[in-house]
Order: sequence, then C-alpha cells, then structure tokens
Amino acid sequence: MADTAHPITHDIVSARSGGTSGITAAWSSLPFAVPILCAAATGAGVHAMQQAVHALAAEGLPLERLVIALVDQADDRQPPVVKAASTMLAPRVSAVVPVPYDAALRASGLREMTRLRPRTTQAATALARAVFQTAQTAWGTSLGIAEQPAPFNRSPEQTHHRIAHQPTHTEVPA
Repeated sequence: MADTAHPITHDIVSARSGGTSGITAAWSSLPFAVPILCAAATGAGVHAMQQAVHALAAEGLPLERLVIALVDQADDRQPPVVKAASTMLAPRVSAVVPVPYDAALRASGLREMTRLRPRTTQAATALARAVFQTAQTAWGTSLGIAEQPAPFNRSPEQTHHRIAHQPTHTEVPA
C-alpha cells in the first residue's frame, strides 16, 4: 500500500532512466500482490494518481490488480475534477474506492475505533472487499493455503553439539 502516488511515479521514472527494475515493479510482481495506491481526493491528488497510473501502464505493470483509494480531505462533496478522474481511472484499474473524511480518524487514528463514522467503516469494508475480489479475479476463488514456515525443531543432540562448540569468554584470545 502506498499512501501517495508521487513516490511510485518517481520510482518508475528513476528506474526507467537508470535502466534498472524499480521497487514498484518488484513489489507489483510479487505473487498474490494486490497493490493499493492512495491519493487525496483533490485536483492535485488525482492528477498525481493519473500520472502514476500512466507510468504503471507504460511499464507494463498489472493495472488489473491495482486498487485505488481516493481519500477526502474535507467533510464536503468531492470536486468535479475528482469525480471525473475517478470515472477515467475506474475502467483501467481493478477498483476505485472513495474514502470519506473522518475527523476522528485524523485525530486518533485507529486507537478509538468506536468514534469512527459509519461511512468510514463502510469505506474500509469496501476497500477490503475490493482487494479480496481483485485477488479472486486474478487467481481464482480458491487462493490456497498460505505457506507457513517450517517449525523450528532442534533435537537435544544438535543443541548439545552447538553449546559444546561455542567458545566462552575465557577461551577468546586476548
């Protein structure tokens, strides 16, 4: 998840001019990755998001797995430029999810979740649903079981062998 589109665009452009693969390309190519880009629901915010989407498309990165969250900056209606950008972006990416302004979220984050407005929790649910549906569309309804690391089982013999060969502070040369 990237909280603004500016670093993503900068990484793509820098990697292209340097002839390397950027962090964004590596991040987007991870197995089962659903990138989420956030932008302020302002003229400047959606303009930066549009540039990021164009840069991602130029690099051939998977826009069909990209979810965009447009976050309102004030408790009023979205400007027409934001609605227009949302309409333009929606067919190019997996989902565009509007996130309403919430003073409680800005003031205390998620520490006091009971103070969040219902619209905020609905937007969070919509964002999670968009990510899940994107994953299902990309990889099928059965995503499989997540890999788990092998358990750390050390036999008593291995433990004894390891301890017996560790130097103590008296054995360390001065």
